[in-house]
Amino acid sequence: MRCDTLPAQKRCVLNYGPFMHIYFSGSISGGRDDVDLYRAIVENLRTGGHHVIAGEVTNPELHGGGEPLGDQEIFERDLAWIEEISRLGGVLVAEVSTPSTGVGYEVAAARYRFRIPVICLYRAGRTQRCSAMVAGDPEITLIRYDKTDMAELFARLGEVLRTMDQPANDAGIPASRDL
Repeated sequence: MRCDTLPAQKRCVLNYGPFMHIYFSGSISGGRDDVDLYRAIVENLRTGGHHVIAGEVTNPELHGGGEPLGDQEIFERDLAWIEEISRLGGVLVAEVSTPSTGVGYEVAAARYRFRIPVICLYRAGRTQRCSAMVAGDPEITLIRYDKTDMAELFARLGEVLRTMDQPANDAGIPASRDL
C-alpha cells in the first residue's frame, strides 16, 4: 500500500522516515540554470515516499519569464499550496542557491504566516555566501552542500526529515540547525 493512501493518523516509514507533505521552492524568475537540480531533488523526495508539491519549478520548458498565468493567480495558487502543506503538518524545502525574491517570500510565508518548518538547501559558488536572512534565522534548517555529491545532500536531507517528528520549540517548529 502506498503511504499517501493511508489514513492521516497513520505514518508510513520509508527510507526518508515518516511520510511527509512537502512544498518545494526554487527559482523561476531569478534564473532557470538549476531546473535539472530541482527535478532531481523533487524526484528523490517522491521516490522516498513523500507527497511533494513543486508547481512549475521543475518544468524544463519554463524559462525565466515564468508561467503564462497572471501574477495574482500565481501568488494566490502558491500561497494556497503552502497553506495546504501547513494544514497537513508538512514542511517547506527551498533550494536557495540562486537568489530569488519569490523563494524568499515563500520561505518567509512558511515561517511567519503558516508557522511550518523550513529546510533550505544552499551550495557555494552561485553567490559569495548564503543570504544572512536565511543563514541567520535560527528556525531555518540550512543544509550546505556540494553539487558534485548529490548522494550526500539526499542523505543529509533525509536525516533532517527524519528529525521532523522530534519535539518542537515554543513556536511549534522543530529545533533546527545549520548542517
